[in-house]
Amino acid sequence: MSFPSVALGEIAEFIRGVTYKPTDLMDNFSEGSIVCMRTANVQKLLDETSLLSIPRGLVRNEVKILREGDLLVSTANSWNLVGKCCWVPSLNYLATPGGFIAALRGDKSKVDLRYLYHWFNSPDTQADARNCGRQTTNISNMDIGRCLALIVPLPPLPEQRRIAAILDKADALRAKRREAISRLDQLLQSVFLEMFGDPVTNSKGWPIGKISDLLESAKYGSSEKADLQGEVPILRMNNITYSGEMNLTDLKYISKDKAEEKYSVMPGDILFNRTNSKELVGKTAVYEGPTPMAYAGYLVRARTSDGHAPEYISAFMNSSYGKSTLQAMCKSIVGMANINAREFQGISIPIPPCELQQSFRSHVKAIRVRKCALELQSQKFDALFNSLQQRFISAAN
Repeated sequence: MSFPSVALGEIAEFIRGVTYKPTDLMDNFSEGSIVCMRTANVQKLLDETSLLSIPRGLVRNEVKILREGDLLVSTANSWNLVGKCCWVPSLNYLATPGGFIAALRGDKSKVDLRYLYHWFNSPDTQADARNCGRQTTNISNMDIGRCLALIVPLPPLPEQRRIAAILDKADALRAKRREAISRLDQLLQSVFLEMFGDPVTNSKGWPIGKISDLLESAKYGSSEKADLQGEVPILRMNNITYSGEMNLTDLKYISKDKAEEKYSVMPGDILFNRTNSKELVGKTAVYEGPTPMAYAGYLVRARTSDGHAPEYISAFMNSSYGKSTLQAMCKSIVGMANINAREFQGISIPIPPCELQQSFRSHVKAIRVRKCALELQSQKFDALFNSLQQRFISAAN
């Protein structure tokens, strides 16, 4: 069944954000202040962990006060992020959008606000919103007029509510899987602290040594140029996540004759990102396959000596103590930071008994098996949600 379509501007309006100077900033929730949302707050859900406040007097029109059901939309950002949106829930404080975002406010007499959210957040609409941007040097600015001309399929309100309810339920299933995965990550951190104590204080009283004391070798990777196609995949710094996981979704390749054994990585090898931005240098993960796989020059491949567990070293490096240690020691060179293999091996580390390290390794492997299963389920729920979104939003057209 097809339904009428209308321009977005017939059922909603954009409320532009307010601008302010750095000297306008106030303490959050202080008298006479109002929270000012920024692009950093526009995540999948509204991110309220990093709020700024400005004088209430800068908001000269009550229409700029955010309401439950508004959509916060990034209107000035990098091209791939312009148009990104999130739902504004019920807030227990006054808030307004800042200068690089706007509030998309639907007319509740014409459109269900959750339906509007699912439509605007759909992949097709997000692509259309990005195409409404005017590119400058590094920033894309959304053309509000062009965006308001986008066509919205508009079933009757009862049908909109039905569609929104189905999509909300499917989205809730996705959220539960993401939460379960997050809990496993927290469990891994808890197991580390329970078994080895806080590395800040070395509360278990382990002997202190150097990472080199646990290693057999530490080698730099290949400097060969990688291509989008080839015979052997090669790991680069973007294949290690900040939290210490391997991400193999964006691989490049080198020829087999250039993938020498000395540049190969095997399951159980530690990969250390020696050069990156100051915030990301030192990313560390344990590689678990597949093979063959090469690794690039911005990485260090470390192999543990007999009995020592690579998972222990990786967990130590990914602890808050490990991260702060890396931040303190990295050297910045024209926007990039570097920690070489010798410096990596020289990091001080508590050295618990090998038996305990191996026990921790078993815990890590068990948690990873469970996490892998949940991630597969999460991918299926994502596919289901995308299918439902495409079916209902497109079918309404």
